[in-house]
Order: sequence, then structure tokens, then C-alpha cells
Amino acid sequence: MQAHCQLFGTLGCHLCDEAEQVLQPFVAQGLIVELLDIIDSADWLERYALTIPVLRRVDNGQELNWPFDEQDVLQLFT
Repeated sequence: MQAHCQLFGTLGCHLCDEAEQVLQPFVAQGLIVELLDIIDSADWLERYALTIPVLRRVDNGQELNWPFDEQDVLQLFT
């Protein structure tokens, strides 16, 4: 899988940790996941504070809100 995505979350978020685990098999296949802390941007904090973790495709901006599983991630990239 040659794709690039961003995972919006924050430190200490157990759901964000779970989302990272869901993404691990895809990372092993070449998915690039950029971890972004919503604390680093007022815009991100306002937009995602109540919905993290959120996975976003870099190429088209399509987003996937938690909860998601491996099948949901596959659908995001097809």
C-alpha cells in the first residue's frame, strides 16, 4: 500500500493508541502515517477535539472518524 495519511490525536488518548494499533498492519505494507497532535494547532483543536482519533487521506482530504477497523481503512483507500 503506497499511500499517505494523517492521524489526528493527542497524547494520553487511549482511543488514539487503539487507532495506531489498527493501522500497524498497513504501515508494515508501506502506508505512511503522520501522527499529528491536535494541541499543535488551534484549528485542529477546534475541529477534532471531540472526534479524535481521525484518520485523513493526504491526497484527497477524505476523513475516517473513530471507531474504525481494518476494513474501514481498506475502504478509505479504495
